[in-house]
Amino acid sequence: MKISDLIVDGLVIEDLAGGSKLEVLREFARLLYDSGKVPDKEGLTQVLVARESLGSTGIGDGVAIPHGKLKGLKEMVLAFGRSRAGVDFDSLDGEPAHLFFMLVAPEDAPGDHLKALARISRLMKNREVRESLMKAADAKDLRRVLVQGEEG
Repeated sequence: MKISDLIVDGLVIEDLAGGSKLEVLREFARLLYDSGKVPDKEGLTQVLVARESLGSTGIGDGVAIPHGKLKGLKEMVLAFGRSRAGVDFDSLDGEPAHLFFMLVAPEDAPGDHLKALARISRLMKNREVRESLMKAADAKDLRRVLVQGEEG
């Protein structure tokens, strides 16, 4: 399972509009619902907010990986978004998050969910990839950087 296989065209937000954690979570939920990837926008938002209440998914270095498991989902879904301004996501390092990976998995796929989280985390440890994502011109360029970054 590759990150680049999961992030398909249409699931990349070039510049997130949300200025708060809740706004960003709702923006992703709306994108995934509108694209037909998830059956329940409000349910997804509730799952994500509940997960954040356990501890922030802001992992530091300007990266956040909000995630959760959604009832009725048939396959894992991954979306990516960038916030040039940054969003206070209660990140571990106290810095705003700029790069967001929204991962939603079916309730019965814990192994795949954890593997995807690990792959994203590994990719985002690469400072050059993070910098290239911040400099990318548009959604197509963002996806290209992710594909190339994963290929090494």
